[in-house]
Amino acid sequence: MSNVIEVQRLTKDYKTLRALDGLSLEVRQGEILGLLGPNGSGKSTAINCMLSLLKFHSGTVKIFGKVMRPDAYDIKRRIGVVFQDVAVFNELSVAQNLEYFCGLYVSNKAKRDQMIAAAVELVGLQDYLKFRPKQLSGGLLRRLNLACGIAHEPELIFLDEPTVAVDPQSRNNILDGIVTLRDRGATVVYTTHYMEEVEQICDRIIILDKGKIIAQGSVNELKQLSNIEEKITLQGTELPEALLEKLRSDSQIQSVETKNRSVEIIYGHGQNNVSALIHDLVESKVAYESIYSERPTLNDVFLQLTGKELRD
Repeated sequence: MSNVIEVQRLTKDYKTLRALDGLSLEVRQGEILGLLGPNGSGKSTAINCMLSLLKFHSGTVKIFGKVMRPDAYDIKRRIGVVFQDVAVFNELSVAQNLEYFCGLYVSNKAKRDQMIAAAVELVGLQDYLKFRPKQLSGGLLRRLNLACGIAHEPELIFLDEPTVAVDPQSRNNILDGIVTLRDRGATVVYTTHYMEEVEQICDRIIILDKGKIIAQGSVNELKQLSNIEEKITLQGTELPEALLEKLRSDSQIQSVETKNRSVEIIYGHGQNNVSALIHDLVESKVAYESIYSERPTLNDVFLQLTGKELRD
């Protein structure tokens, strides 16, 4: 696949803070790329630099094989952007908002009508065309925001937290719509803090921290990279200190965390971990309500790679 975006050695400083530190990445044609990272990792700065909304100090950004500049309107016409903050006109109806945003790119009325109809169908707004944004629920408003950003059928779409604070039905509708856009040939750059969404729709993932890429690959590749083999959770128990020390000194165990009568144990490798743990519990005469084992989630991998400390 060819690259739709090529970023080389991108550096951006905010006074004494280095937001991007020699960042290089590519986004491949026809993929959904999940761009992840904790707060302050450089995700928003990277996107704004790619779109030439921010000046950067060094490096290059190419989109569709051309250098991206603030006045590169031929490139920008082929891009759709949906930021986290809803950006629609409250004075206009749903239909009028779509007409306005699509009209910025498409002058032919008949073609514009077809594109708007397709966007409305994609996000399921057929019954709300005469409504104004203030009359819409949070989920419907997010779906309108998405429709306004993709009504002109862009080839490259940036989606920044498009499912924040929406109900599960709207979230599924939006995620299904994003996959449909990819299947129709669009390339998508997707940022979110919902790791289950990334596992559900993203073809490839890049994790940023402190302005650098710390990991990239598919969900399975990242899980292999993290060396997390198994997560075992005990519910309804508190382990004695002697057993906690024994578990934490086990070379196969990466971490043991206790909270609210719950214990989470992360194993880096090994077999029959549940059996061995149950044996230790019996020997220590520890009662518990439940025990279950699961493969690591992307959230487990993300926390291992970026740490669990709070970020500003």
